Amino acid sequence: MTPRNGLDSLLRPEDSVLVLIDHQPYQLTNVNSHEPQMVVNNATALAKAAKAFGVPTILTSVIADRGGFIFPQITDVFPDHEVIDRTFINTWEDEKVVDAVKATGRKQLIIAGLWTEICVAMPTIQALGEGWDVTVVTDASGAVSVEAHEVAIQRMIAAGANMMTWLAVASEWQRDWARTEHAAELSQLLVQHAAGSGIAFLWEQQLLNTPVPSKG
Repeated sequence: MTPRNGLDSLLRPEDSVLVLIDHQPYQLTNVNSHEPQMVVNNATALAKAAKAFGVPTILTSVIADRGGFIFPQITDVFPDHEVIDRTFINTWEDEKVVDAVKATGRKQLIIAGLWTEICVAMPTIQALGEGWDVTVVTDASGAVSVEAHEVAIQRMIAAGANMMTWLAVASEWQRDWARTEHAAELSQLLVQHAAGSGIAFLWEQQLLNTPVPSKG
């Protein structure tokens, strides 16, 4: 296996395409690897980051009339996007999804979804076998148990996948704070979805806007 290292291995927004898989009510009810609200928070943050950086995003569900619609927190980020509804458990066997990814012309495939051990692992392993550079966003995904999540991650790493969290993805897309085009949007993402870091940022702004007391 070729080691994933060097500057070219880092994520670039102009080369990235994001696929969000099966963030649906049925799957969420049996997520036990993470706090369910954190999965919603992190998946939403990832979606907002992709929109901020102009990363094409494909939304897909499986049998939505039974499993429920994609979380509104995600679809509200992309109100004009079609959600591709599948019967295939393995997203990468659905030609409509694969064609949508290929149409972007991007090579860095980023995947998050529910459940990690099934709906994330299957397309990741297949896409890797077809030569794609695949990154899995682990904290925007979730499994039916901690064991299932961890074993799936180990399996995908062994197959050659790259593992990251949503904030690491967003930071890699930003790369340099001198790139001011999306810095304000990333700061807002921290405020909305990064808990302590966001609160600390607001506190910093408060302190910077507080006049220095006079010596009187």
